[in-house]
Amino acid sequence: MRSVGVLVLAVAIPLGGISHWSASSRATVNALRQSGERQLSSGGDTYEYDNQRLTAEQKLGRDTWYFWTAGDQKFWRRMAVITGGNVDLLMYVDSRNHDSRFERFGVINYPKCKAALAPDRYGLWMDDCSEAEQIPQIPGTPAGIVGLRRFDNPAFDASKWSLQAYQNDRMSIEPPYLVGMACGFCHVGFNPINPPADPNRATWANLFPTIGNQYFEEGKLFSLNMTPSDFRWHVANQQPPGTSDTSRFATDHIDNPNAINTIFNLAFRPTSAEKMRDGSTQQVNHILKDGADSVGIAGASLRVYLNIGMCGDYSVTLHDPIYGVKKSQEPFDMARARADCEDWRNTEARMPAAAAYLKTLAPLHLADAPGGSAYLTASQDMLRQGKLAFADKCALCHTSKQPPSGTADTARWYREAVLAADFLTDNFLSDDRRYPVTVIGTNLARAVGSNATRGHIWDQFSSETYKTLPAVGTIKGLYNPRDAGRPIAFDVPGGGRGYYRTASLTSLWATAPYLHNNSVGVFIKDPSVSARMAAFSDGMEKLLWPEKRLGVRSIPVTTTDSRVLISGTARTIRIPMGTPVDYVARVDPTELARLVARLPVLDVVLKLTPDDVILSKLLTRNLAPDFIADRGHTFGAELPDDDKRALIEFLKTF
Repeated sequence: MRSVGVLVLAVAIPLGGISHWSASSRATVNALRQSGERQLSSGGDTYEYDNQRLTAEQKLGRDTWYFWTAGDQKFWRRMAVITGGNVDLLMYVDSRNHDSRFERFGVINYPKCKAALAPDRYGLWMDDCSEAEQIPQIPGTPAGIVGLRRFDNPAFDASKWSLQAYQNDRMSIEPPYLVGMACGFCHVGFNPINPPADPNRATWANLFPTIGNQYFEEGKLFSLNMTPSDFRWHVANQQPPGTSDTSRFATDHIDNPNAINTIFNLAFRPTSAEKMRDGSTQQVNHILKDGADSVGIAGASLRVYLNIGMCGDYSVTLHDPIYGVKKSQEPFDMARARADCEDWRNTEARMPAAAAYLKTLAPLHLADAPGGSAYLTASQDMLRQGKLAFADKCALCHTSKQPPSGTADTARWYREAVLAADFLTDNFLSDDRRYPVTVIGTNLARAVGSNATRGHIWDQFSSETYKTLPAVGTIKGLYNPRDAGRPIAFDVPGGGRGYYRTASLTSLWATAPYLHNNSVGVFIKDPSVSARMAAFSDGMEKLLWPEKRLGVRSIPVTTTDSRVLISGTARTIRIPMGTPVDYVARVDPTELARLVARLPVLDVVLKLTPDDVILSKLLTRNLAPDFIADRGHTFGAELPDDDKRALIEFLKTF
């Protein structure tokens, strides 16, 4: 079974226009722009990034990014019911955690909200946000955590309410408030060039909208009532900070948390020609880690909102959002959503403004951070050496400035391009192309996600080009935790699976750990410049000297004995301490049920021995039997040490 739920906006970035606005949506956006123009003239907007003078259009986009929940508060109420409170945003924002939210959950207190001194009239501890700014034309009020909004619940009946009754029966008892989620919940993080002195008391000036919250511990959000005796607790609590498993709603039964992306230099992100399902060819970006979102920015952006609960009344009819066992996935129909879901139409109308805002955001440089210059070399010779190493070993993928078609000597072209004074200017630092996981060599779990394949939930959000990508074949030599002497061979499914797109290296100095799953480099829960640089240095050492990585020790394992209940049965599997989490968390629960159905005992015990039959069968049913988290991407490892050191100095300037 998988751990319970989550989202997250893995990066659907709106850059283009929307062609299906309704008249009411246009009128709404025009009114919002007029409101923004009035606010610009009055000044004093403390949540503006760096006090820049945004246009009315850009302000609307900023407010959408930070605060717009697209009606998903209704979905999160549903999740509290389905999970029996293991996922309950109303309990998550409990103000008694105000002064320890960063330490406990890795989340950021909403500026100007204060810890409650007492429970409210409903017995709920809600932050006092009376001094926080009101956001024009944005529904709801701050819930105390950046990216979460509070709403009055129209279904609330005060005569039936008691906190104890609600906690015992979330289905029958409606709470007084609903809590919704905006993009900013995951993507707003501490500003690397203006970090807070106290992470629990950050101001807006200490935050940046698209650095990504690399301290966010998502697993804890989705295991609120679980204990270590529940196997799902281990799945949640072994999830690396700063990652999100974007295929938990809807589930693909593959535990695959991946890093929350930074978003910079979007105007310079490359596009590729891809065939759409109507037969046309369009220039599109490759979005998500595997490049599956590939039908244009408008569709990709809206899919992200769907993934955190927009149009939930419709989407939950297409899949089983938590366990994925009650029904098979059906494709989400964009045309139906546009016709039947008002939140879709209202959100779609905001996307051009969001694009306008996001395109204002440029990389954050170490030289501009407090004390940052002390970490930078003054040697131009060393920088030149590092640039040449980058040109030879990295530039093939990690630059949006690529040689013209027909260039005879591409190696020379890359060297000249990287040495140019303007190489980093307007550079997305990625070619945005998909590459086979067999070439990249990293853990394959995220690359074999199936939600965008034909007939699955996000079918309409992936191109025909994606769906017809060549199968990458068999991966051999995967580490076998059951018997290291018998490595695993895995036939990677086709239909679009088996690829990773090139990650951008913008502001690389501030975003360790590395790789798509945050597996390379030490995690330091401290947003100071010195801590970021310590994490950067460790991550770079392990990227370029792979022998320094954890290897087998990077496999997440259970820390106590636990049990997993087999969905639809009274049977359990007892899982001993030290079991690789993904032995079970990457197996379809229906397969678990079939596996134990004929056994004479209700309580099946898993044994960590090569001859254990159940263990062997679990492995054959594993959807991504690749257990070492930090393997692969060894490009540059063969460089001389001096070149590696010089390359690291150049990477600090990104």
